[in-house]
Amino acid sequence: MAHAETAPVEVTHGRMFRIAVPMMLSHITVPLLGLVDATVIGRLGDAALLGAVALGAAVFDYLFWTFGALRMGTAGLTAQAVGARDRQGVSETLARAFAVGGAIGLLLLALQVPIAWGAFAIIGASDAVDAAFAEYFAIRIWAAPVTLMNYALLGTLTGRGRTDLGFLTQVVQNLANVALTIWLVVGLEWGVAGAALGTVIGETIGFALGLAIVVRLGDNPLRARRAALFDPVALKRMLAVNGDIMIRTIALMVAFIGFQSLSARSGDVTLAANAVLLNVFLIGGYFLDGFATAAEAIGGQAYGAKRPRAFRRAAGIAVLWAHVFGALLSAGFYVGGAAFIDFVSTDPEVREAARLYLVFAALTPLAGALAFAHDGVFIGATWTAALRNTMLAALAVYIALLYLLQDLGNTALWLSFLVFLVARGLGQQLLFPRLAARGLPLEAPAPAPAPVAGDPASPRSD
Repeated sequence: MAHAETAPVEVTHGRMFRIAVPMMLSHITVPLLGLVDATVIGRLGDAALLGAVALGAAVFDYLFWTFGALRMGTAGLTAQAVGARDRQGVSETLARAFAVGGAIGLLLLALQVPIAWGAFAIIGASDAVDAAFAEYFAIRIWAAPVTLMNYALLGTLTGRGRTDLGFLTQVVQNLANVALTIWLVVGLEWGVAGAALGTVIGETIGFALGLAIVVRLGDNPLRARRAALFDPVALKRMLAVNGDIMIRTIALMVAFIGFQSLSARSGDVTLAANAVLLNVFLIGGYFLDGFATAAEAIGGQAYGAKRPRAFRRAAGIAVLWAHVFGALLSAGFYVGGAAFIDFVSTDPEVREAARLYLVFAALTPLAGALAFAHDGVFIGATWTAALRNTMLAALAVYIALLYLLQDLGNTALWLSFLVFLVARGLGQQLLFPRLAARGLPLEAPAPAPAPVAGDPASPRSD
């Protein structure tokens, strides 16, 4: 059980960066992996195969992203257990996350036929693409249980503040995926099936490495007691936290899908220009999400340790650096945006349209900085109901503005998106003082029990 009195938590700018930077680097590897897959398949000279792999990757990105709550929920619950010096709680949290992730993965396998039908209906591609996509889907879906349990592993490492080890597992997994894809597609000439199988095996290698790391840190979730694994109170809390984050994630997906859908209705040139510019927000997000992750770990540990000053300091540092990086990214994108647009697209009309709306895209990192930082703070404190509600409120504002400003065309789309980002952060900022006062009303005394394995925190800044 958690100790009533816990040790201080290290809350410093340096530790914030030590946790944030590996996560930033980990995010950067993701688009590189997609580029390698596209390049390998593209060299086969069949447009249908390339289209099928691109669509297949997108389908699984959206499918698995829906359950990304498993990583964030596990990170928040783990960080609080680390802060409370509850080593058994850390291990049992991961065991429950494994059980939930594995169960969802098996459910996706059981439902693979209707999921595939739904994907076919939405995509509406040519017969050749559909045939290749079906082959890719039938193999890639078998990675579902391992992929979701990998989310749990990444969550436990994040909650411990060991994003360096999380980065290691991601790099090894992605390198294995690249090597296997090249060998299976080019060497063995397995085509789309080789690309899918390479991803499945790469995910499995990443899982094996992550599990070995956790065991090395002193925890083996596969040996968790059955009674603890299915403890109704703890399991209910985990499912509630993950459910709130899942609703928040689906709402975010609705905002993105709506953006892309309305872009398509504005014509091919506007669709292409917005697709180019949306990469500005996504690239900025890779950096800002690093501070969100650091806030999950440090803020969650301070919250679990019942250290209100440390918790507020962690939130303040995360907000500060998210805004600094957001401002730098916005300035950099505005100054270098034209060159970026020319690099991505060679179409004169697309280039002209993208330049026209560049200023809006360049503002997205700064507009979203507060929301990114508070996402991490709220997840670390497991204020997931508030996280869900502020996202839904911001989505309602977004939809209302799209309707009210529709006569402005694409300008309305970008203005509404910027307001959506700002509204999320402001909503969270307004709720923060009340939630913090309710969750951490008093400072606890500070003896120092033995730290949880893998936690580099030291008693500073409290």
